[in-house]
Amino acid sequence: MSSSSVSKKQLILEIKGKAKIPCDLKRHLSPRTVGTIMRSLPLEGHAHLMGKSIAYFETSIDSGTERPRKEFKKGDVAFLASSGDLCFFIADVDSGKTMTPIGKLGENVDALKDLKPGDSFLFYEVAG
Repeated sequence: MSSSSVSKKQLILEIKGKAKIPCDLKRHLSPRTVGTIMRSLPLEGHAHLMGKSIAYFETSIDSGTERPRKEFKKGDVAFLASSGDLCFFIADVDSGKTMTPIGKLGENVDALKDLKPGDSFLFYEVAG
């Protein structure tokens, strides 16, 4: 039996050559956005840091904002519709930008603190 369900999809956020962080995308948080992201997998991009609290990478996903929020907790995953960024929260944030909540990172969130220029993310579904 697969560990993914209709409402929750298990993915891996890989910092290429460095770490793999488990991630659950939760359809109930933002059904349209999560569906669009799932159909776009695997996704790959250059890793960036926004201050010390958000790691992100740009995608070509075009999805409007859904169930917008500005406050996120460490480990949350969100989609920034204005630029198509997938954002991973390293710390609790009250963001100036409205984002769509889409999921949660598992253990090893702190691996994101060690990002270096030139690092790449690979975001893909767990084979099941």
